[in-house]
Amino acid sequence: MTLHKGIKIIGISTETSNENNQASKDLMLLWERFHEESLLSRVPNQLNSDIYSIYTDYESDYRGKYTCFLGMSVSTLETIPEGLEGREFPAENFKAFMAVGELPFAVVETWKEIWNTDSELNRSYSYDFEVYGERARNGEQSEVDVYIAVK
Repeated sequence: MTLHKGIKIIGISTETSNENNQASKDLMLLWERFHEESLLSRVPNQLNSDIYSIYTDYESDYRGKYTCFLGMSVSTLETIPEGLEGREFPAENFKAFMAVGELPFAVVETWKEIWNTDSELNRSYSYDFEVYGERARNGEQSEVDVYIAVK
């Protein structure tokens, strides 16, 4: 278990659900919008070039509705560009996983493993997140850190 210090994020979001493969469609559209709107260059006060995909506002568990927030870690939420959102996520305990392989398939497979062991993880369902850093740009050898909030 790892204590993560908490993060401030500026980006975009969508509400979705894993039911009927809805999340696949919604998240693909969210990533397309992220790139089309050049968010990497629009977000002020970035701490680094990592992209964060945060899952939060869970209706119940992984089977219910939730919000996906896609953005960049920032030092302050004082300046939020028009059309973007800013949120702060508090310090919390997480269990770390690593998705390895071609994206997005490796990340999807990692989530399937997480869902299959959901009852054993003692998840808090406050927020979970993925970090897409330099290692996520290596084709079939890509690596993405996945953090699951636990009690």
